[in-house]
Amino acid sequence: MIAASSRPVRLLLIGYVWPEPRSSAASGHVMQLIQSFLDQGWQITFASPASEGAHKADLASLGIDEQTIELNSSSFDEFVCQLAPDVVVFDQFMIEEQFGWRVEKHCPGALRILETSDLQSLRHARHQHLKDLLKDPRQADECPGLFNQPFEALFEQMAGTDLAQREIAALYRCDLNLMTSDVEMQLLTEQFGLPEALLHWCPLMVEDPVIDTPIFEDRAHFLSIGNFRHAPNWDAVLWMKQAIWPLIRQQLPGAQLHVYGAYTPPKATALHNAAQGFHVMDWAEDALAVMSQARVCLAPLRFGAGIKGKLIDAMLCGTPSVTTPIGAEAMQGTWPWPGLVEGSAEAIAAAAVRLYQDQALWEQARHAGHALLQSRYRYRDHARQLIERIEALRLDLPRHRLRNFTGAMLRHHQHKSTQYMAQWIEAKNRAS
Repeated sequence: MIAASSRPVRLLLIGYVWPEPRSSAASGHVMQLIQSFLDQGWQITFASPASEGAHKADLASLGIDEQTIELNSSSFDEFVCQLAPDVVVFDQFMIEEQFGWRVEKHCPGALRILETSDLQSLRHARHQHLKDLLKDPRQADECPGLFNQPFEALFEQMAGTDLAQREIAALYRCDLNLMTSDVEMQLLTEQFGLPEALLHWCPLMVEDPVIDTPIFEDRAHFLSIGNFRHAPNWDAVLWMKQAIWPLIRQQLPGAQLHVYGAYTPPKATALHNAAQGFHVMDWAEDALAVMSQARVCLAPLRFGAGIKGKLIDAMLCGTPSVTTPIGAEAMQGTWPWPGLVEGSAEAIAAAAVRLYQDQALWEQARHAGHALLQSRYRYRDHARQLIERIEALRLDLPRHRLRNFTGAMLRHHQHKSTQYMAQWIEAKNRAS
């Protein structure tokens, strides 16, 4: 048992990137986690080996210490020893791979948490599945079987891959893994045998939706938004350009689609065509502002994992959405979808036109979004549950780890392998 202490909890968050909440939902989720820790009065240090991006959050203004660290450097050892954190959060499993063994070596009593954002091996398996389907030119726009893969088929695609084996090993090595998707939790427990005790459902967390957003008559155009560095977003833009948007324009000749995204590459700007109503708008300074002006949000995602920040933003702004089963996966629970969900270019286009023109359906979807946010995504509920889970684990950490023999075994071998490698490098340097 950990003795009670009057000092604040010291938390170290090691980021894969410096958070840019206006550029990606993953960074937005990290900032929500940070806020839940700040609400407890915890002392937070954010460290990352990445370069700072153009839209980096101002962490210092929140009272968070910032530290640049290096990969494969013993300087991290000195840093983490001096900090002596009580809790360490790894942002994405690759960060756990790089720094987890060093944390284990110097701070073995620190609670280790992995922020997954999404199950990357699932996303990559679905991407490969899509590529395989598109090898048949007859399935260029319609991909039967894309959206209805059972867990058993997903497991067979994932289990033999290097990415899945690395990712699942990292999940085992941590004391707690934060999952935004309860569907992914089910996949992990039922197919990969991961203990439920290692998982915690923590989706995107939001305050109450803005009720006084523009009404149906005051909105115009379709909107698509998402970081272009995220492969599912880029694929969705291409699918809209090549297959979906031409079908919409046939029925709505004056319609416009505004495509927003951070880090817009030249290949995206090359798709801009005002005559076709296809406008590539680059980065949105205020994503909620542009979302609130649109009548319908389009998110035709053909692969991906986790839950989708753009669809949460649409609900916040009272903007109905049209997406795919993968886009809506794990987001609605038993509640109605705030828009329409379809699985082919023709059906998505028809749904988009219908939602754009049918005010009664539009209003119904708008209210469904508000209800869904209240039921599944309230910040105060999830923040409270997360802190309670962390505190409970800190009080029972030795027994919790004892029950996770696989994780202990993996940590042992990870530590030994890095130790042997360090000894080999040292011996090689002496010999030369």
